[in-house]
Amino acid sequence: MNPVRVVQGLAAALATAALGAGAVHSYYFPACERTSGLVYGQRHGEDLTIQHMRPPRTNGGAVLVMVSGGWDSAPDAFPEWIAGPFLQAGFQVFAVSHLPQPRATVDEIVHDVKRAVRFVRHHAGDFGIDPERIGVTGVSSGGHLSLMLAATGDDGDPGAADPVDRQPSRVQAAAVFCPVTDLLNLTGSTEDPGDGGPPVSFVDAFGPGARDMPTWRRIGRELSPIYHVDESLPPVFIRHGDADTLVVADQSIRFQLAAIEAGAPLVRVDVLPGRGHGWWSMPVDLIRFSGWFEQHLLEPGRDRAGRPRSFAH
Repeated sequence: MNPVRVVQGLAAALATAALGAGAVHSYYFPACERTSGLVYGQRHGEDLTIQHMRPPRTNGGAVLVMVSGGWDSAPDAFPEWIAGPFLQAGFQVFAVSHLPQPRATVDEIVHDVKRAVRFVRHHAGDFGIDPERIGVTGVSSGGHLSLMLAATGDDGDPGAADPVDRQPSRVQAAAVFCPVTDLLNLTGSTEDPGDGGPPVSFVDAFGPGARDMPTWRRIGRELSPIYHVDESLPPVFIRHGDADTLVVADQSIRFQLAAIEAGAPLVRVDVLPGRGHGWWSMPVDLIRFSGWFEQHLLEPGRDRAGRPRSFAH
């Protein structure tokens, strides 16, 4: 074998790999305007912030990313590649951070991420988005918070002194990974205490009342998306691994069944064989999520850039 040709072949292969890696990097880290530290509220005297990412061409829609894992969160914990597929499609991305548990209870965190939706909607004109085209996404506890928004979003308080609080906290679509949906039934999870109590590693996340079983049943039900599903639930897309032992896939399957029973228009659940609580191809799945938001948030007859299609007239 000619060694020169071997070297040339290796060089060509490396060049191709480099080009491919460059293309992937460009896709997941596209050019966009970034604004960090937008304060949407406060909790226990601490600012709650959003990172805003705006692509060069926008489609009028917005995707809120719940920056949350184990109900822990920090503004610098947002992996920006998550925003890539949404930005490529023309969505503006709002990465929502919250105060981590146990400094805030999960109930307080849900209240705060609702405030984030209200904030984005209140400033929709400033951002250049349609306030009725807001989607939400997240992983694990971020998925739980996303489904709480989808299932318990409200119309706001028209009498509130703060104009942000007058805004609805409803979202129009959700796409999430491995969410907790039923805190009262954790069967099969490593977090199952065996008696219907709170997740064993997160008791403090639900406040002192979680240690009293009758009080916990009320708290757990209130904070479980599955018990709030009705026909007003927006389109929801869930991907969940069948080898997940932290949040078992049954959580998503039962959520889908509850939605069907309630007459909700659309809940899609993909159970992925052999996948645990997170998997290497999640970046590809985000492209599917972006397509879901395009399908359910964008106005029929408009393209990704928000421009009318020729047949729309």
